[in-house]
Amino acid sequence: MLYNAFSYLYWVGVGVATVFSKKVKMMWDGERDTFHILRDKLEPGARYLWFHAASLGEFEQGRPLMEKIKKEHPEYKIVLTFFSPSGYEVRKNYEGADIICYLPLDTPYNAHRFIEAIHPEMAFFIKYEFWNNYLSTLKKNNIPVYSVSSIFRKEQAFFKWYGGGYAKVLNNLAYFFVQNEESKQLLHSIGLDNAEVVGDTRFDRVLQIKEAAKQLPIVENFVGTTKNVFVAGSSWQPDEEIFIKYFNQHKDWKLIIAPHVIGEDHLKQILKLLEGRKVVRYTQANSDSVKDAEVLIIDCFGLLSSIYNYGTVSYVGGGFGVGIHNTLEAAVWNMPVIFGPNNKKFQEAQGLLKAKGGFEINNASDFGKLMDKFSSDAEALKSAGDAAGTFVASLSGATDKVLAKVKL
Repeated sequence: MLYNAFSYLYWVGVGVATVFSKKVKMMWDGERDTFHILRDKLEPGARYLWFHAASLGEFEQGRPLMEKIKKEHPEYKIVLTFFSPSGYEVRKNYEGADIICYLPLDTPYNAHRFIEAIHPEMAFFIKYEFWNNYLSTLKKNNIPVYSVSSIFRKEQAFFKWYGGGYAKVLNNLAYFFVQNEESKQLLHSIGLDNAEVVGDTRFDRVLQIKEAAKQLPIVENFVGTTKNVFVAGSSWQPDEEIFIKYFNQHKDWKLIIAPHVIGEDHLKQILKLLEGRKVVRYTQANSDSVKDAEVLIIDCFGLLSSIYNYGTVSYVGGGFGVGIHNTLEAAVWNMPVIFGPNNKKFQEAQGLLKAKGGFEINNASDFGKLMDKFSSDAEALKSAGDAAGTFVASLSGATDKVLAKVKL
């Protein structure tokens, strides 16, 4: 089979790449260790559900579902697999799953061996990831597979004239819980009607995150009684060059910057842009040092979702390069979300724009006009923030819809 031939070629290529890439080597070693993990941790007679997430983003989408199942159906144990080190290495100690490992390469032998080992009662593949051998082996063993928070686009190979052979892999899934009507109609166009629009479980997840937000005394002392607090999350240099220029001229706003890349070179670039301002780095701050600071730089991970709580207006980076990051973590706190132009493939950003809780900028001029409006028009600021929060709340509930259909 051509698919398997490409899989083996990919395996050879990955083996070569381990010499040059630490990340690839981590994945290679992790996949080879999977069956040792299963041998050590599988419990005879236990009832397993299998969740697969490509990386960290997909994990966050699957998390509300895993945690609700754990709470309401403790009779099941969960096996969680990742494809990417950026997911596995961050969440390998996640307490919501009983076994966490990499997913071995999609070969007939690996698929048979993996599924024979855990023999799950059902499987959940989050958003993407349609591995032919795993899915066909699950179907042969009468194990239902559900695609959760999946989203399809017409440019995908499944829906092209040449993609008919590849599209057959989708016949192995029992049901698709899709994010939007377009995805449902695309599946219908290739003869698949086992789909339901339930939305995106990420909305449920950000509401969970909001409820579990941390209190951050250093940030609280930095903000003080200031009502104008701008939080820039996951920013890159093109983003920073735009908003820092504005706030160097408008010092009535306090600025919190949580860059996407936390490295000394990038931090030095930010500090250079902020010359003349009183700047404090979070890891070097204390309650006294932040009180008179104008800018707080978050030079550590794990705090951003809680930091948004302290903001008046938010900015989510990546829109001038790789694509915007998580806008929902900011929007859930009822404040407007600003981002760059590379947002068209992000459904939640498009939804925020339509709801008038999100705002696209293309340059420094756009940003300046928007911030001037928010600074001078309290009603417009409140209206935009309320729209963002309402948008998130209105689209929650996908987790419950999935569980209502999947009978455990």
